[in-house]
Amino acid sequence: MSPQDLSRRFGPSLAPRSPTPVTRTADHPRPSRAPRPSRAPEPGAPKRLGAATAVVALGGLLFGFDTGVISGALLFLKEDFALTSFQEGTVISALLLGAAAGALGSGRPADRFGRKRVLVAVAATFTLGLVAAVVARDFATMVAARTILGLAVGSASTVVPLYLAEIAPPRLRGRLVTANQVLLTVGILVSYLVNLAFAGSADWRAMFAVGLVPSVAMLVGTLFIPESPEWLRRGAGEPSGARPGGAAGPLPWARPAVRRALLIGLTLAAVQQFGGINSIIYYAPSIMARAGLPATHSIQYAVFVGVVNVAMTVAAVPLVDRAGRRPLLLFSLAGMAVSLVTLGAAMSVPSGPATNTIALICMITYVGSFAIGLGPVFWILAAELFPPEARARGGALCALVNWAANFVVGQLFLPVADAVGVSWVFWFFAAVAAGALVFVLRRVPETKNRSLADIQGELALRR
Repeated sequence: MSPQDLSRRFGPSLAPRSPTPVTRTADHPRPSRAPRPSRAPEPGAPKRLGAATAVVALGGLLFGFDTGVISGALLFLKEDFALTSFQEGTVISALLLGAAAGALGSGRPADRFGRKRVLVAVAATFTLGLVAAVVARDFATMVAARTILGLAVGSASTVVPLYLAEIAPPRLRGRLVTANQVLLTVGILVSYLVNLAFAGSADWRAMFAVGLVPSVAMLVGTLFIPESPEWLRRGAGEPSGARPGGAAGPLPWARPAVRRALLIGLTLAAVQQFGGINSIIYYAPSIMARAGLPATHSIQYAVFVGVVNVAMTVAAVPLVDRAGRRPLLLFSLAGMAVSLVTLGAAMSVPSGPATNTIALICMITYVGSFAIGLGPVFWILAAELFPPEARARGGALCALVNWAANFVVGQLFLPVADAVGVSWVFWFFAAVAAGALVFVLRRVPETKNRSLADIQGELALRR
């Protein structure tokens, strides 16, 4: 679709626009804004923007569903396949390793072939992986299915927020990208509810099969969405690094703005996992059992944590474009640190009604603090901070670090907790959150209601 067709169908908010003119000094590029003519969007354009967002954000829902559904399915497929503990871990980690590969490998195709084509391929990969899981007959075929799903999850974690950030006008960009995070948490919750629904019949194949509904919907829907206007702009003769249909050039690492964007993105990617979120979500029943609470109804505990996660992520949707990214990050990291310190203290004393209640409350406040800030804001910044020619591959590197850290924390949490005590692990997570709080204060710019070109201008000027 040409830029002119895109403007007619979706209104000027989705059409490629000329970048903000930049006046450069000898030392730094200084952005200067030129007046833009006021144009009313074509009637129906907001609906088309909403439809494109809804279709693409299904990738977030599938991201959450495919990472969460294994928690219930594994209880039953391990008996059908007679899995050892090592094989159980392999089934889980296959998705994480596939996701790391998918995140790393999705940036260059998104630059060369376009965001839309990659999104269609992601939806097809989700569908293929779910079908493979439903028909899996042994350990090897299940690992293969989970690896395919991992490739789709990793690619979606890179390209979905990237696409949403590029089609959104500045005043809505935070909300549209956060819609992906909302559906991610909804996907996790849906997977828990599906697990609960089929637990009585022990039908783990049906648990995976439910995911085919959104994957097929995404596959059909992505065939009709517009291409990213930022990607189309590079085919219209405007300055860029990689042009549509051509090979992506090398990343401009020498530019200060790119280096600073990479520092912020990779740091927050690592903090999101080394702050402990997936340890809390994956091992909530085990943590509760260590605190002396009964863990016989593990799926019910997971559903409760999932509800808190969804509710607080939904609360973040209007706040990211009102309060801003930095305030949410600071509030989130402070809440996480306090919750983790208190949780560690509660786990360090003998179990009792009071300490058990404190531990449960701390888990809830921790998940809520993460979901309203660090959870969605990291993905927003990863899609906002990089210049057009580095946006897809920069976001891919951030997603790769995020998935690699996820794998490391998931593999080490229980062994390290057994070796040094779970309290010390939570205090380590708290120290990471506290250090990240200082980092955000010093390094992370506010991007609320700013054009992508303006954000680049500020990063170039920062020291």
